[in-house]
Amino acid sequence: MATPDTRTQLLDAAEHLFAEHGYRGTSIRAITRLAGANLAAVGYHFGSKAELMAAVARRVIEPINAAQCAGLDTLLAQTPDPSVSELVEAFAGPLFDEMSAGDAGGARTSRLIVTILSDPAEEARSWTGPGEDTVRERYLAAFARVLPGLSPEELRFRMRGILAVTAVDRLEVHQQPSPGCASPAADEAAQRWAITFLTAAMSAPPTRT
Repeated sequence: MATPDTRTQLLDAAEHLFAEHGYRGTSIRAITRLAGANLAAVGYHFGSKAELMAAVARRVIEPINAAQCAGLDTLLAQTPDPSVSELVEAFAGPLFDEMSAGDAGGARTSRLIVTILSDPAEEARSWTGPGEDTVRERYLAAFARVLPGLSPEELRFRMRGILAVTAVDRLEVHQQPSPGCASPAADEAAQRWAITFLTAAMSAPPTRT
């Protein structure tokens, strides 16, 4: 097996450290030490620590976004008006796929997503671009068609809830004493429970003002 190149080693090290310690709690020196690279490597390959954070986040999120788009395309090819449950499954399913229990990569992904959601550093959230915006807006439009009573603001809040609930559930699974003991059946059950719960949350009546 070929040895990972320096850029990949930096991404791997940064993903691990950002997920464990947050953006501000991770130094360039710590990243390069873990990657086995010199201090100038981050600047050479990424330009800055902030750009490295962006590259780490995109590497994790882009496959999820692609799967979410593909799932929505499949639904819309079948019917112009998918149900709330179908939309929730298409949106949340790729998150479960990328954060499978008993998988080291899934554990890192879950920790990194929770870091992105909760880290006070602006750099942890400012990496998003047109690709992420497109996925969000497509799902917002699809949910708005089936949930016309919700304001755009409340709909966005509920969609953030899908991401938060899924990421926190996966993080808790990976932090169990024996995460490697989790079975595929347990993953499937958790996904079904999440879809049932999140469908009910998304379908709740609009909040009265």
